[in-house]
Amino acid sequence: MKLKIFFFIIIALLIVGPSSSFSKEPVHIDVLYMDHGPLQPTIRKLRALFTDYNDKLTISWYDFDSEEGIDFKAKMGITQHIPMIIWVNGQFELPVNDRKIKFTGFPTGSGPSYFQGKWKVEDLAELLNQLIKNK
Repeated sequence: MKLKIFFFIIIALLIVGPSSSFSKEPVHIDVLYMDHGPLQPTIRKLRALFTDYNDKLTISWYDFDSEEGIDFKAKMGITQHIPMIIWVNGQFELPVNDRKIKFTGFPTGSGPSYFQGKWKVEDLAELLNQLIKNK
């Protein structure tokens, strides 16, 4: 009897386990950015970070000045001049380690000080780790 129950549980896990892992949606990221020199180091860091997550992310890049970027800004209600905004699953302000972080502007310590946000690429990595682990 115990052996039958054991085999039933194993078979159930084999059927349910793989199907639940395939149904996980990737984290979606939208990056609206100005394709200017001062932002290039940050863009390179983001591209490198995103490659670490392979198929766990879907990423859309929107150049601020392109036709696609202008349409995306209108869709998202962006009217101000801002070097970068990163949306994760549709939000740009998210909790990371008990702090609410707005992923806007240059990361702290890069670019002109008046355009710096209060975030780091490491904060974004931590957020992605939290989201992917919880999926």
